Amino acid sequence: MAQTNVKDLLSAGVHFGHLTRKWNPNMAPYIYMERNGIHIISLYKTVAKIEEASEALKKIASSGRKILFVATKKQAKDIVAESAQKVKMPYITERWPGGMLTNFVTIRKAVKKMAAIDRMKKDGTFETLSKKEKLQVDRLRAKLEKNLGSINDMTRLPGALFVVDTKREHIAIKEAQKLKIPIFAMVDTNSDPREVDFVIPANDDATKSIDKITSLVVEAIAEGLQERKKEKEDIEQLETEGAADSETLEAIEEAPDADAVEKTPTVEEPQKESYDVQAEAVQEEPTDEDNKEE
Repeated sequence: MAQTNVKDLLSAGVHFGHLTRKWNPNMAPYIYMERNGIHIISLYKTVAKIEEASEALKKIASSGRKILFVATKKQAKDIVAESAQKVKMPYITERWPGGMLTNFVTIRKAVKKMAAIDRMKKDGTFETLSKKEKLQVDRLRAKLEKNLGSINDMTRLPGALFVVDTKREHIAIKEAQKLKIPIFAMVDTNSDPREVDFVIPANDDATKSIDKITSLVVEAIAEGLQERKKEKEDIEQLETEGAADSETLEAIEEAPDADAVEKTPTVEEPQKESYDVQAEAVQEEPTDEDNKEE
């Protein structure tokens, strides 16, 4: 895993918090000092928390579970979407659909509706609709794609959530808490860290800061996915070797034993032997003609 550097975080502006009058007292352990009415986040604690979160995310990714990225604020949308796509993870960058987690079955139905519309266009059913109906279906498809297209491959609840700005995404946080899904989040000085399982104290408003933290998170997930891929390849190789070994053993078991073939007398040999002895005995036994001569 890539070592997090305090200087890199400093240059990205990760240390800038909110105004002191807007702070959350529960963030006090992560605040280094106050300067010009703004709280400064302790980057040494940020580094420690990033490493802790990265290790946990790596394990989740290697186990094969999905990590849902959530960021609907303007400055984070594009960054998070691009980062999630790199590791093929689901993400929400538009409005958070209420019940996304707690009512996941209904959300899946909406996603399946997109697939049904796509099938209509492929098999020609779409062409049989009137002009007005086509327009309505296209609008519905565009709306679903915008809100739910990014979670098209998420067939079950995610193994974890990565959130940028917990105050803005409070509905997602509440749903994850209810379902006991681990929450990883960038937490600024105006947010409550108690709502999050893995806190990453950082500036969640600056584009550079969001980009830096997200890139570190994505690196950890990519390593986890690589480990999973390697494990699969090792298992497949072992299975192939095992199948080859079992075939060899079966062939050996089915093959006749050479020693047994040599040592076991055949049925013909003793019969032949007994026949020769009998023949000799017959030859040696005096015939009736001999008896007559005597």
